[in-house]
Amino acid sequence: MPATATDTDYTTIEFEVADRIGTITLNRPDVFNAFDDTLSKELLDALKKAERNREVRVIILTGAGKAFCSGQDLGDLKAKYVPGHVPHLGDDLKYRYNPIIKRITSMEKPVIAAVNGVAAGAGCSLALACDMRLASQYASFIEVFINVGLIPDSASSWHLTRFVGLGKAMEMCMTSQKIGAEEALQLGLVNTVCPADELAEKTRALASKIVAMPERGIALTKRLLRQGLENSLAQQLEAEMYAQETAGQTEDHFEGVTAFLEKRKPDFK
Repeated sequence: MPATATDTDYTTIEFEVADRIGTITLNRPDVFNAFDDTLSKELLDALKKAERNREVRVIILTGAGKAFCSGQDLGDLKAKYVPGHVPHLGDDLKYRYNPIIKRITSMEKPVIAAVNGVAAGAGCSLALACDMRLASQYASFIEVFINVGLIPDSASSWHLTRFVGLGKAMEMCMTSQKIGAEEALQLGLVNTVCPADELAEKTRALASKIVAMPERGIALTKRLLRQGLENSLAQQLEAEMYAQETAGQTEDHFEGVTAFLEKRKPDFK
């Protein structure tokens, strides 16, 4: 893709590349950007395209209208839920939701969620899977699964305890407690809260700051921090050793040290 491009092949999302930032916008505002089969497939496809696109260094994920994402579109299930219907939700997760979460967390490029409104159910899980979250004053996070007799999925049960601790995660998931933007900031669910009309600008400013950093160093840092959630101290020290060996052999490392010694701003490539 050129420096600025918009993918017009989608019907439920928008995907634009500009200034080395790929922006994916969930675009079903009439149902608060709820997931249906099409949105799931298009979101995964856009994430794959952004990951492969050499022009893209950072990805922003946001929603159109008043919501970030309200989770599964239950209206989409109306025809299925009749007496005698036995859903196979494990397969639904395996083939629809889990590949999206795995793509976001495993790719080397940072993914920033610009949470413009409610993030509920799988929409909450989607936001939590991103590497950073910026929230508008109207953002909220709700684990609504229990309201329909289900469990928190799409990695919410994994991410949430790491952000807020076991007790708060239990409360959120067992009572479907709504967490507003300011409380989310206090809990560590989001990196910052800003007025709604400043969210897009502040998110792009953060993305632009990362774009200007050494690309390989950013990729290795994301990988290490993700691994650190699972590794023992000994494993992490070993992982850091190999990652640092790789980073130290990049042109950007040489440029960074040289710029420091020459008292000038580095020009990372």
